[in-house]
Amino acid sequence: MGNTENGQTGVQNSGKRRIHFMDELRGFAVLCMIFYHAFYTLAYLYGIDWGMALLRFFMPAEPFFAALFILISGISSDLSRSNLKRGLKLFAVALAVTLVTWLVVPSEIITFGILHFLSVCMILFGLCKKQLDKLPFSWVWVFLCAIAYFLTMNITDGYLGIGAFSVALPQAWYEQTWLFPLGICSSSFRSSDYFPLFPWIFVFLAGTMLGRFAAADRFPSFMYQARIPALSWMGRHALILYVVHQPVIYGAAWILVFFLSH
Repeated sequence: MGNTENGQTGVQNSGKRRIHFMDELRGFAVLCMIFYHAFYTLAYLYGIDWGMALLRFFMPAEPFFAALFILISGISSDLSRSNLKRGLKLFAVALAVTLVTWLVVPSEIITFGILHFLSVCMILFGLCKKQLDKLPFSWVWVFLCAIAYFLTMNITDGYLGIGAFSVALPQAWYEQTWLFPLGICSSSFRSSDYFPLFPWIFVFLAGTMLGRFAAADRFPSFMYQARIPALSWMGRHALILYVVHQPVIYGAAWILVFFLSH
């Protein structure tokens, strides 16, 4: 997810040191994603009680490792000169995932998952990068992205803001069938993996701002040291792992259920 064309994670600027810690963080996020999808498959596709128990235990952590992955993808995009091209390629992969899930497991179709989300972010960022690069780096931008995230995090539930400081959005918007990329979806919308632009685009944008530090080779020194080769490898091959892990999980779960029932 979010790899550059040569299969790297985009956390090495030309002529700069590789940021191994970011590879490892991305690998950790991918590993968490694999476990989460495995528990989801056991719970919802095969109805295994202990799979549901593991999923419920793991579910509160899912937004955090997803946010970590998106943040690193934003940092990587700030280092890339080919975001538009990368985004279009990734969008083609995302459409293939939608097609395959629709054909093989229509009840678990992925309509706008994390690959769709990241590809759209890369395309939009690629189109706007020259203008965004003119903005001087400031922690204020990162802070504003954080505020915007929290203000839009409940958009799928029909309102903006938090608690008493919230405002309901027009119900007519949620009767439309084409606003789902924005987080505004009708009752007929289905996607087993769903990452709408709002609020997640603000995590991506915060990452692009932090990418200024990576481009200037100004991250803390410990982040340039390799420590966990396995996680680093997973981080560098995130897209391949995302595409491959689902059919592997389905196959392994089928074999497990077969042996448990005999």
